[in-house]
Amino acid sequence: MAQRIAMIAILVREYDEAIRFYTDKLGFELLEDTHLGNEKRWVRVAPPGGGSAQLLLARAVNAEQTSRVGNQTGGRVFYFVETDDLERDYR
Repeated sequence: MAQRIAMIAILVREYDEAIRFYTDKLGFELLEDTHLGNEKRWVRVAPPGGGSAQLLLARAVNAEQTSRVGNQTGGRVFYFVETDDLERDYR
């Protein structure tokens, strides 16, 4: 059986702020933004072109989760993004 990681949930402070960061700064595509009620949304982003894991942007809902935003891996690198032009993407 073939397996792959399809999606990774990442805690964010606010949905719209995170969407802007991933789409405007990193050039990711917004794949889905579905309102589920009670201020909850199902938001998926991914690098353009498909073929890679998607990120599920999950809004932190309590103090413990909020404390993990930006440090979900205890200070370690969380994910690696490959690019064909680092200088372009950095700008």
